[in-house]
Amino acid sequence: MSAWVLVGSPNSGKTTLYNWLTGSKFKTVNYPGATVEYSVGLLQNHLSGAHAGYAPVVIDTPGIYSLQVQSEDEQVTFSTLFLKKAEQKEITGVVCVLDGTQLSRHLVLAEQLRQTGYPIVFVVTMSDLLYKNKVQLDLEKLEKELGFPIVLFDGLLGAGLEKVVLSMKASEEFSKGRNLDVKVPEWSMENQQVLMKKSVQLAERVTSKQNRNLEITRITRQIDSLLLHPVFGFIFFFIFMTLLFSAIYWMAAPVMDIIDSAFGWLADVVTNSVPGLVGNFLGAGLIAAIGGVVIFVPQIFILFLGIGILESTGYLARVAALIDRPLSWIGLGGRSFVPLLSGFACAIPAIMATRNISSKKERLIAQSVIPFMTCSARLPVFALMISFLFSESQPLLAGAVMALLYFFAIFVGAVASGILSRLIASTQKPRLMMELPLYRRPRFKVLLTQSVHRSKSFLSKAGPIILVLAIILWFATNFPRPDVGVEMSDSEISQQSYAAKVGQKIEPLFIPMGLDWRAGFGLISAFAAREVFVSALALVFNIEGDGEAQTESLLQAMRTATFADGKPIFTVASVVGILIFFSIALQCISTVGILKRESGSWNLALMQLLISNVAAYILAVSVVQILKAMGY
Repeated sequence: MSAWVLVGSPNSGKTTLYNWLTGSKFKTVNYPGATVEYSVGLLQNHLSGAHAGYAPVVIDTPGIYSLQVQSEDEQVTFSTLFLKKAEQKEITGVVCVLDGTQLSRHLVLAEQLRQTGYPIVFVVTMSDLLYKNKVQLDLEKLEKELGFPIVLFDGLLGAGLEKVVLSMKASEEFSKGRNLDVKVPEWSMENQQVLMKKSVQLAERVTSKQNRNLEITRITRQIDSLLLHPVFGFIFFFIFMTLLFSAIYWMAAPVMDIIDSAFGWLADVVTNSVPGLVGNFLGAGLIAAIGGVVIFVPQIFILFLGIGILESTGYLARVAALIDRPLSWIGLGGRSFVPLLSGFACAIPAIMATRNISSKKERLIAQSVIPFMTCSARLPVFALMISFLFSESQPLLAGAVMALLYFFAIFVGAVASGILSRLIASTQKPRLMMELPLYRRPRFKVLLTQSVHRSKSFLSKAGPIILVLAIILWFATNFPRPDVGVEMSDSEISQQSYAAKVGQKIEPLFIPMGLDWRAGFGLISAFAAREVFVSALALVFNIEGDGEAQTESLLQAMRTATFADGKPIFTVASVVGILIFFSIALQCISTVGILKRESGSWNLALMQLLISNVAAYILAVSVVQILKAMGY
């Protein structure tokens, strides 16, 4: 089966064209040996009559500026064209997408592709903006200069789509039976300079003189004077990012509550309907584990929809340029900010958002730092511990401590990023190279399709990993079972489970933190999800009920809990130690699963799990011992 590869610069409209060509029938896959994704789909039937039935494979490669490889994205596109058969299929030709409003720069990539020997169909996008700003392109002259078909395409309405497909079919029929002499273009600094000069001259020859550059950029420059202002730019930036972050949190919350309630109801029904341990496994184990995966989907969907809106309007490129310098002080760049900010809602979609970072080193640092951000799963733990420290009559102090924990997370992340940037070797020089596209209206149908597709990708690829780990933890907290005829409550079974026995065995590790095995059991259980810590404490302290009643009973139990010698377990020192441990430690197996998924290696994910927990433990123990010495 024949295959066409779509190649173009970021923000050129390449993926929009791909969605028009393939409809919704495509899949996203990782390129072999890389975490960078590219999409593969079948061309839909856009032709009729004698041309009907033409359906080659279409491959949407990552956006690149040049075939001279300097990033992982560019390496994937380069490898697709020259090193490996994409999807085990021979490449028939290349569809090169050119932004008509940025023609002089995009013609550099066009000229490089001309030198490869592939049949090419050039597609000029942003035709709606060209028309709006009364800019005319001499397509006949451009086609004559490039030597391949040129098609003008409207990404909003799809005008020109049939002509694109006809050009692909005609090029394929013309090349049929001929051996393609595909070669890698030769690179040199002099060659690049000549190529850039030639591209600028060609763009000037085919573009109408009337209003060519002034009119088309006037509105964009007026908006940029505010959004890229050294002071106002950061104010607008803070407002937009706050809206995005808030949307991830409050827009997803109702849907997440519905999912949580639905799976909770289903788990109860199955547990009560199916007798014995099988029902408990299906309800409290399997269904609860599936719910623990699905519950993240609303946040992932909203995150990628929000990022898609910012990107398609042209603002995300401005964000990267604006924030690049401050983040460069700690080894990160402008593309890292949105993932880092999203980490305050949930680390899972935030780590997935690092796919937009082209630098492998920067992407690895961002993925390592994101788990330090104070995600929403930590809030139940923080709320319980702060409630222990302060009564309801001290809301200002409680709020100040909560805010301090957020600032502490940012500080720890900055320190970790600075250290990692010096430890991780990289021959790739940090750079932020991108063009600032014109502002334009997003195409919501495309954005919704992409967001749904990425959510499905999370479920199909990260879901199984998270599911298996959650089921393993269920077995650890529910076995061994009591002998036949022996009646034991769930709390008693948990206290004699393998997880509890592990907690009792390693209780000496918790003693320096001022905790006994029961609090240690809570810490171990928190590896399923941080918020499980609260319910695990309620379980081992035999607390019944739910909601505020459970919280009040648990606080009372914590205030009266003692060691064998009568000394209190939960003190100011030990509670502060818990807060510090939860602020730093990577305990969420869902995050570990997604780290493995995005890094492509269990070694990196497990190393981060080990290092963060060891560092959290050492710091927590140090603070607890200092506070104890001070009488707390």
